[in-house]
Amino acid sequence: MSERPLIEVEGLTRYFDVSKPLLNRIVERLPKSTLRAVHQVSFSIVRGETFALVGESGCGKSTVARMLAGLIRPSGGAIRFDGADVTAVGSGGRAPHRRRLQMIFQDPYASLNPRWRVGDIIAEPILAFGLADDKAEIEERVSDLLRVVKLDPADRAKFPHEFSGGQRQRICIARALSNKPEFIICDEPTSALDVSVQAQILNLMRDLQDEFGLTYLFISHNLAVVRHMATRIGVMYLGKLCEVAPARQLFSAPRHPYTRLLLDAVPDISMTGKARRAITGEVPNPIDPPKGCAFHPRCPHAFDRCRSETPAPVATDGGEVACHAVAEGRI
Repeated sequence: MSERPLIEVEGLTRYFDVSKPLLNRIVERLPKSTLRAVHQVSFSIVRGETFALVGESGCGKSTVARMLAGLIRPSGGAIRFDGADVTAVGSGGRAPHRRRLQMIFQDPYASLNPRWRVGDIIAEPILAFGLADDKAEIEERVSDLLRVVKLDPADRAKFPHEFSGGQRQRICIARALSNKPEFIICDEPTSALDVSVQAQILNLMRDLQDEFGLTYLFISHNLAVVRHMATRIGVMYLGKLCEVAPARQLFSAPRHPYTRLLLDAVPDISMTGKARRAITGEVPNPIDPPKGCAFHPRCPHAFDRCRSETPAPVATDGGEVACHAVAEGRI
Protein backbone atom coordinates (compact mmCIF):
# COMPACT_ATOMS: atom_id res chain seq x y z
CA MET A 1 0.00 0.00 0.00
CA SER A 2 1.16 3.55 -0.74
CA GLU A 3 2.29 5.75 2.15
CA ARG A 4 0.35 8.74 0.81
CA PRO A 5 -3.30 8.59 1.91
CA LEU A 6 -5.89 8.36 -0.82
CA ILE A 7 -8.47 9.97 1.49
CA GLU A 8 -7.71 12.60 4.12
CA VAL A 9 -10.45 13.93 6.38
CA GLU A 10 -9.58 16.83 8.66
CA GLY A 11 -11.91 18.44 11.21
CA LEU A 12 -15.01 17.27 9.32
CA THR A 13 -18.15 18.77 10.83
CA ARG A 14 -21.84 18.69 9.94
CA TYR A 15 -24.64 20.48 11.80
CA PHE A 16 -28.36 20.30 10.92
CA ASP A 17 -30.82 23.05 11.70
CA VAL A 18 -33.78 21.29 13.36
CA SER A 19 -35.51 24.44 14.61
CA LYS A 20 -39.24 24.95 14.45
CA PRO A 21 -40.52 27.37 11.78
CA LEU A 22 -39.71 31.01 12.41
CA LEU A 23 -43.26 32.00 13.31
CA ASN A 24 -43.49 29.21 15.90
CA ARG A 25 -40.20 30.30 17.45
CA ILE A 26 -41.38 33.90 17.70
CA VAL A 27 -44.73 32.99 19.27
CA GLU A 28 -43.27 30.39 21.63
CA ARG A 29 -40.06 32.38 22.23
CA LEU A 30 -37.85 29.45 21.35
CA PRO A 31 -34.19 29.61 20.28
CA LYS A 32 -32.83 27.93 17.15
CA SER A 33 -32.01 24.23 17.59
CA THR A 34 -28.97 22.67 16.00
CA LEU A 35 -28.25 18.96 15.79
CA ARG A 36 -24.53 18.17 15.91
CA ALA A 37 -24.35 15.09 13.70
CA VAL A 38 -20.57 15.09 13.13
CA HIS A 39 -18.02 17.22 14.97
CA GLN A 40 -14.30 17.61 14.24
CA VAL A 41 -13.73 14.14 12.78
CA SER A 42 -10.26 13.47 11.32
CA PHE A 43 -8.82 10.31 9.76
CA SER A 44 -7.00 9.10 6.66
CA ILE A 45 -7.28 6.04 4.42
CA VAL A 46 -4.31 4.76 2.44
CA ARG A 47 -4.64 2.98 -0.87
CA GLY A 48 -5.72 -0.65 -0.73
CA GLU A 49 -6.91 -0.70 2.88
CA THR A 50 -10.32 -0.98 4.49
CA PHE A 51 -11.02 1.67 7.09
CA ALA A 52 -14.13 0.92 9.15
CA LEU A 53 -16.33 3.26 11.17
CA VAL A 54 -18.30 1.62 13.98
CA GLY A 55 -20.60 2.78 16.74
CA GLU A 56 -24.18 2.75 17.91
CA SER A 57 -26.99 3.91 15.63
CA GLY A 58 -27.11 7.68 15.33
CA CYS A 59 -23.42 8.28 16.03
CA GLY A 60 -22.78 9.95 12.65
CA LYS A 61 -21.24 7.13 10.59
CA SER A 62 -23.56 7.44 7.60
CA THR A 63 -23.35 11.24 7.68
CA VAL A 64 -19.58 10.99 7.31
CA ALA A 65 -20.05 8.56 4.40
CA ARG A 66 -22.46 10.88 2.63
CA MET A 67 -20.15 13.85 3.03
CA LEU A 68 -17.29 11.88 1.49
CA ALA A 69 -19.56 10.87 -1.40
CA GLY A 70 -20.57 14.49 -1.97
CA LEU A 71 -24.23 13.89 -1.12
CA ILE A 72 -24.12 16.28 1.86
CA ARG A 73 -22.19 19.53 2.13
CA PRO A 74 -19.95 19.69 5.25
CA SER A 75 -20.50 22.53 7.71
CA GLY A 76 -16.75 22.68 8.28
CA GLY A 77 -13.48 20.83 7.82
CA ALA A 78 -11.77 19.48 4.75
CA ILE A 79 -11.90 16.35 2.57
CA ARG A 80 -8.90 15.65 0.35
CA PHE A 81 -9.01 13.01 -2.36
CA ASP A 82 -5.54 12.03 -3.52
CA GLY A 83 -4.23 15.36 -2.24
CA ALA A 84 -6.94 17.52 -3.89
CA ASP A 85 -9.45 19.40 -1.71
CA VAL A 86 -12.96 18.29 -2.72
CA THR A 87 -14.84 19.75 0.25
CA ALA A 88 -17.12 22.06 -1.74
CA VAL A 89 -19.96 19.94 -3.13
CA GLY A 90 -20.69 20.77 -6.77
CA SER A 91 -17.49 22.74 -7.26
CA GLY A 92 -15.21 22.25 -10.23
CA GLY A 93 -12.63 20.82 -7.86
CA ARG A 94 -14.72 17.70 -7.22
CA ALA A 95 -15.71 16.95 -10.81
CA PRO A 96 -12.41 15.33 -11.95
CA HIS A 97 -12.57 12.93 -8.99
CA ARG A 98 -16.23 11.84 -9.19
CA ARG A 99 -15.46 8.86 -11.41
CA ARG A 100 -12.86 7.60 -8.95
CA LEU A 101 -15.33 6.90 -6.13
CA GLN A 102 -18.60 5.04 -5.74
CA MET A 103 -20.99 4.10 -2.95
CA ILE A 104 -22.82 0.92 -1.98
CA PHE A 105 -25.93 1.73 0.04
CA GLN A 106 -27.44 -0.11 2.98
CA ASP A 107 -30.76 -1.14 1.47
CA PRO A 108 -30.45 -3.14 -1.78
CA TYR A 109 -34.22 -2.83 -2.27
CA ALA A 110 -34.36 0.97 -2.18
CA SER A 111 -31.11 1.72 -4.00
CA LEU A 112 -32.13 0.20 -7.35
CA ASN A 113 -34.62 1.83 -9.72
CA PRO A 114 -37.54 -0.66 -9.92
CA ARG A 115 -38.47 0.53 -13.44
CA TRP A 116 -35.05 -0.06 -14.96
CA ARG A 117 -33.64 -3.33 -16.17
CA VAL A 118 -30.46 -4.51 -14.50
CA GLY A 119 -28.40 -3.93 -17.62
CA ASP A 120 -29.46 -0.27 -17.73
CA ILE A 121 -28.74 0.17 -14.02
CA ILE A 122 -25.19 -1.14 -14.34
CA ALA A 123 -24.55 0.71 -17.61
CA GLU A 124 -25.67 4.09 -16.23
CA PRO A 125 -22.27 5.09 -14.70
CA ILE A 126 -20.49 3.97 -17.89
CA LEU A 127 -22.65 6.34 -19.93
CA ALA A 128 -22.60 9.14 -17.34
CA PHE A 129 -18.80 9.28 -17.29
CA GLY A 130 -18.39 8.68 -21.02
CA LEU A 131 -16.34 5.51 -20.56
CA ALA A 132 -17.91 3.93 -23.66
CA ASP A 133 -20.49 4.87 -26.27
CA ASP A 134 -20.63 1.77 -28.43
CA LYS A 135 -23.69 -0.33 -27.53
CA ALA A 136 -21.93 -3.67 -28.05
CA GLU A 137 -18.99 -2.57 -25.90
CA ILE A 138 -21.32 -1.44 -23.10
CA GLU A 139 -23.27 -4.71 -23.19
CA GLU A 140 -20.02 -6.68 -23.00
CA ARG A 141 -18.86 -4.58 -20.06
CA VAL A 142 -22.17 -5.17 -18.25
CA SER A 143 -21.94 -8.92 -18.90
CA ASP A 144 -18.39 -8.98 -17.53
CA LEU A 145 -19.46 -7.15 -14.39
CA LEU A 146 -22.33 -9.57 -13.78
CA ARG A 147 -19.86 -12.46 -14.07
CA VAL A 148 -17.52 -10.72 -11.63
CA VAL A 149 -20.25 -10.59 -8.97
CA LYS A 150 -21.26 -14.21 -9.66
CA LEU A 151 -24.47 -13.52 -11.60
CA ASP A 152 -25.51 -14.68 -15.06
CA PRO A 153 -25.05 -12.18 -17.93
CA ALA A 154 -28.60 -13.00 -19.01
CA ASP A 155 -29.78 -11.34 -15.79
CA ARG A 156 -29.23 -7.94 -17.38
CA ALA A 157 -32.66 -8.23 -19.04
CA LYS A 158 -34.47 -8.66 -15.69
CA PHE A 159 -35.92 -6.12 -13.27
CA PRO A 160 -34.71 -5.72 -9.64
CA HIS A 161 -37.90 -7.24 -8.16
CA GLU A 162 -36.97 -10.58 -9.74
CA PHE A 163 -33.94 -11.00 -7.46
CA SER A 164 -33.36 -11.86 -3.82
CA GLY A 165 -31.78 -9.39 -1.36
CA GLY A 166 -28.32 -10.88 -1.75
CA GLN A 167 -28.57 -10.85 -5.54
CA ARG A 168 -29.71 -7.23 -5.49
CA GLN A 169 -26.67 -6.28 -3.43
CA ARG A 170 -24.48 -8.04 -6.00
CA ILE A 171 -26.12 -5.85 -8.65
CA CYS A 172 -25.34 -2.79 -6.52
CA ILE A 173 -21.71 -3.91 -6.31
CA ALA A 174 -21.59 -4.42 -10.09
CA ARG A 175 -22.96 -0.90 -10.57
CA ALA A 176 -20.35 0.46 -8.15
CA LEU A 177 -17.59 -1.21 -10.18
CA SER A 178 -18.87 -0.12 -13.58
CA ASN A 179 -17.03 3.22 -13.67
CA LYS A 180 -13.77 1.61 -12.50
CA PRO A 181 -13.51 3.44 -9.15
CA GLU A 182 -10.53 3.45 -6.80
CA PHE A 183 -12.48 4.23 -3.62
CA ILE A 184 -15.81 2.66 -2.58
CA ILE A 185 -17.91 3.80 0.37
CA CYS A 186 -19.80 0.84 1.85
CA ASP A 187 -22.64 2.06 4.09
CA GLU A 188 -23.67 -1.06 6.03
CA PRO A 189 -23.87 -3.13 2.82
CA THR A 190 -24.88 -6.37 4.59
CA SER A 191 -27.13 -5.23 7.45
CA ALA A 192 -30.33 -5.93 5.48
CA LEU A 193 -29.24 -9.45 4.50
CA ASP A 194 -29.43 -12.90 6.10
CA VAL A 195 -26.31 -14.07 7.93
CA SER A 196 -25.40 -16.72 5.32
CA VAL A 197 -25.80 -14.18 2.50
CA GLN A 198 -23.77 -11.64 4.47
CA ALA A 199 -20.78 -13.98 4.43
CA GLN A 200 -21.05 -14.44 0.65
CA ILE A 201 -21.19 -10.68 0.02
CA LEU A 202 -18.29 -9.94 2.38
CA ASN A 203 -16.10 -12.60 0.79
CA LEU A 204 -16.99 -11.23 -2.65
CA MET A 205 -16.02 -7.71 -1.57
CA ARG A 206 -12.66 -8.89 -0.27
CA ASP A 207 -11.97 -10.79 -3.49
CA LEU A 208 -12.85 -7.71 -5.53
CA GLN A 209 -10.61 -5.55 -3.38
CA ASP A 210 -7.67 -7.83 -4.12
CA GLU A 211 -8.53 -8.12 -7.81
CA PHE A 212 -9.07 -4.41 -8.54
CA GLY A 213 -6.91 -2.80 -5.84
CA LEU A 214 -9.90 -1.08 -4.23
CA THR A 215 -9.90 1.11 -1.14
CA TYR A 216 -12.94 0.85 1.17
CA LEU A 217 -14.60 3.00 3.78
CA PHE A 218 -16.74 0.40 5.54
CA ILE A 219 -19.61 1.56 7.76
CA SER A 220 -21.11 -0.96 10.16
CA HIS A 221 -22.44 -1.52 13.65
CA ASN A 222 -21.68 -5.23 13.46
CA LEU A 223 -18.27 -5.81 15.06
CA ALA A 224 -18.05 -9.38 13.76
CA VAL A 225 -18.35 -8.08 10.19
CA VAL A 226 -15.81 -5.32 10.86
CA ARG A 227 -13.34 -7.81 12.30
CA HIS A 228 -13.56 -9.80 9.06
CA MET A 229 -13.18 -6.81 6.75
CA ALA A 230 -11.22 -3.96 8.33
CA THR A 231 -7.55 -3.04 8.29
CA ARG A 232 -8.08 -0.13 10.68
CA ILE A 233 -11.11 0.88 12.73
CA GLY A 234 -12.48 4.20 13.94
CA VAL A 235 -14.96 4.12 16.82
CA MET A 236 -17.54 6.94 16.79
CA TYR A 237 -19.70 8.20 19.61
CA LEU A 238 -22.17 11.09 19.33
CA GLY A 239 -20.53 12.51 16.21
CA LYS A 240 -16.91 12.23 17.34
CA LEU A 241 -14.11 9.72 16.94
CA CYS A 242 -13.14 8.36 20.34
CA GLU A 243 -10.58 5.77 19.17
CA VAL A 244 -8.73 4.82 15.99
CA ALA A 245 -6.54 1.71 15.90
CA PRO A 246 -5.46 -1.21 13.70
CA ALA A 247 -8.17 -3.89 13.71
CA ARG A 248 -6.12 -6.55 15.49
CA GLN A 249 -4.99 -4.12 18.16
CA LEU A 250 -8.46 -2.76 18.77
CA PHE A 251 -9.96 -6.22 19.26
CA SER A 252 -7.10 -7.52 21.42
CA ALA A 253 -6.36 -4.40 23.51
CA PRO A 254 -9.04 -1.67 23.24
CA ARG A 255 -8.16 1.54 25.06
CA HIS A 256 -11.25 3.75 25.18
CA PRO A 257 -13.95 2.74 27.73
CA TYR A 258 -16.64 2.96 25.05
CA THR A 259 -14.71 0.61 22.76
CA ARG A 260 -14.32 -1.85 25.62
CA LEU A 261 -18.04 -1.79 26.35
CA LEU A 262 -18.86 -2.30 22.66
CA LEU A 263 -16.61 -5.37 22.55
CA ASP A 264 -18.10 -6.67 25.79
CA ALA A 265 -21.48 -6.67 24.06
CA VAL A 266 -20.25 -9.18 21.45
CA PRO A 267 -21.42 -12.72 22.35
CA ASP A 268 -18.65 -14.86 23.88
CA ILE A 269 -19.02 -17.93 21.67
CA SER A 270 -15.86 -19.55 23.07
CA MET A 271 -17.28 -19.22 26.62
CA THR A 272 -14.02 -18.02 28.15
CA GLY A 273 -15.75 -16.90 31.34
CA LYS A 274 -14.32 -13.39 31.00
CA ALA A 275 -16.20 -10.81 33.07
CA ARG A 276 -18.31 -8.52 30.91
CA ARG A 277 -19.97 -5.18 31.54
CA ALA A 278 -23.08 -4.20 29.59
CA ILE A 279 -23.47 -0.69 28.19
CA THR A 280 -25.95 1.16 30.41
CA GLY A 281 -27.88 4.35 29.80
CA GLU A 282 -28.97 6.00 26.58
CA VAL A 283 -27.10 7.95 23.91
CA PRO A 284 -27.41 11.66 24.86
CA ASN A 285 -29.44 14.06 22.76
CA PRO A 286 -27.17 15.39 19.96
CA ILE A 287 -29.12 18.67 20.06
CA ASP A 288 -27.94 19.20 23.65
CA PRO A 289 -24.81 17.05 24.11
CA PRO A 290 -23.13 16.76 27.53
CA LYS A 291 -20.32 19.14 28.39
CA GLY A 292 -16.79 17.75 28.46
CA CYS A 293 -16.49 14.18 27.22
CA ALA A 294 -19.74 13.15 25.53
CA PHE A 295 -19.43 9.61 26.93
CA HIS A 296 -18.98 10.58 30.57
CA PRO A 297 -22.65 10.03 31.64
CA ARG A 298 -22.27 6.33 30.73
CA CYS A 299 -18.57 5.82 31.46
CA PRO A 300 -17.54 3.69 34.47
CA HIS A 301 -14.19 5.54 34.64
CA ALA A 302 -15.50 9.12 34.48
CA PHE A 303 -14.11 11.72 36.92
CA ASP A 304 -14.42 15.50 37.35
CA ARG A 305 -12.21 16.44 34.40
CA CYS A 306 -14.39 14.34 32.06
CA ARG A 307 -17.44 16.42 32.98
CA SER A 308 -15.87 19.77 32.14
CA GLU A 309 -13.11 19.32 29.53
CA THR A 310 -13.36 17.74 26.08
CA PRO A 311 -10.54 15.18 25.67
CA ALA A 312 -8.05 15.71 22.84
CA PRO A 313 -6.81 12.70 20.82
CA VAL A 314 -3.68 11.13 22.26
CA ALA A 315 -1.36 9.07 20.06
CA THR A 316 -1.10 5.37 20.92
CA ASP A 317 0.69 2.45 19.26
CA GLY A 318 -0.61 2.60 15.71
CA GLY A 319 -3.60 4.83 16.49
CA GLU A 320 -5.07 7.41 18.83
CA VAL A 321 -7.62 7.65 21.62
CA ALA A 322 -9.56 10.61 23.05
CA CYS A 323 -9.94 9.86 26.77
CA HIS A 324 -8.73 11.69 29.89
CA ALA A 325 -8.47 8.43 31.85
CA VAL A 326 -6.17 6.93 29.20
CA ALA A 327 -4.11 10.13 28.93
CA GLU A 328 -3.56 10.18 32.71
CA GLY A 329 -2.78 6.47 32.88
CA ARG A 330 -5.86 5.60 34.94
CA ILE A 331 -6.79 2.81 32.49
